[in-house]
Formats: sequence, structure tokens, C-alpha cells
Amino acid sequence: MTPSADADGRITAPSADRNRDAILQVLLPRLPRKGDVLEIASGTGQHIAALAAHRPDLDFHPSDPDPARRASIDVRCKGLPNVAPAGDIDAGQAGWAIANAADMVLVVNLLHLISDPEMAVLLDEAAQALAPEGVLAIYGPFLRQGRTTSDGDATFDADLRAQDPAIGYKDVDVVRTVLQVLELNVEIVKMPANNLMVLARAGKFTGL
Repeated sequence: MTPSADADGRITAPSADRNRDAILQVLLPRLPRKGDVLEIASGTGQHIAALAAHRPDLDFHPSDPDPARRASIDVRCKGLPNVAPAGDIDAGQAGWAIANAADMVLVVNLLHLISDPEMAVLLDEAAQALAPEGVLAIYGPFLRQGRTTSDGDATFDADLRAQDPAIGYKDVDVVRTVLQVLELNVEIVKMPANNLMVLARAGKFTGL
């Protein structure tokens, strides 16, 4: 369900506030020294605003296919000169990648909300968009060996599949395999609340 917007159009997701610090802890040391960060499905804009505030030397490019969320992103990032206006990108539709355009591509809490074919498009396009030695960072809940890791995750996954059988939690091993086929080097970081951060680097492996 979409949280309600404030009078200025700003949308706030309580879950983004809860996981913001854990995401920052993992991403800040792995952000590029310079260049561009593209966020796919930026939603409310909470994560990209937090990252941009910490790294004024980087250029951040939020995106979302929902006009209301793009408006929220732009309001939230007002005053951050290193954040571009939110772009209209549908991650599950092929053709959005600009080759070698991003030093990091960030995806937060999206994979469980899209189908397997849409995920395949997203991963392929993100790999194309990465600059040499760029990093794709994917945060969210995942299956491990086909299973959820808590009763809460099992319930949430079942609810998602009841709404749409094509969506639901993705298995982290499947995601890892796809990324490796795309010739990316993969690291998995455990996060709070049974979530994971999947980090995949383009080019020669030098450690994430």
C-alpha cells in the first residue's frame, strides 16, 4: 500500500526510516570515489536523499515509474544540488540502460515486487549500465535455498503471491547465478531483519 503524501507531495515509508542506517553502513564505504549513482525505483526518495547528503561529491540520479513518487523524490531532495530530478524508468522494461553510465546502480526493496522476467530484464540492464568496476547494489528480502527465513517473511511472501502469483521473494542463489552469468563478481552481506545486500562488481575482481 502506498503511504499517504504530505501537503507538499512528500511520501514517507516507515520501513525506509528503519533500514536507512543499516543500508548506509554497507553502502557508504562502497560508493565510488567519484561519478554517478543511479537508483532504480527510488520510491519515496528517502534512501537517495540520505546517501546524497553524505556524499556531496557524487552525482545522484533517482528514478521511478510512478509520477507521485517522482514528485516525492524531488521534494525530498530539494536543496541537494548533487541530486538530479527523478527520471521515469520502468526497470522491468528493456532499453533503459545507457552503457557505462553509472558507477553504482542501487535497487532497494524491488525484486520481491516484480516478476521473474522483469527481474531478468532489470539485472541485464543494470549490468549494461555499470561503468568499468561499477557496483550493482540490491537490498531486500530473499529466499535461501527456496525457503523464507522467518514466519513474518513467509506470511509476507504468501500475501504477495496471493495478490499476484508472478511476484514474491526471489532466491538469492538464483540472483547470484544470473549476476555471475552477466560476468559480475558477487558478494552477499547479511542485513538486519533477515534481509540481504547483494553487491556485484563489474570488471576485474579487486574485492568489494
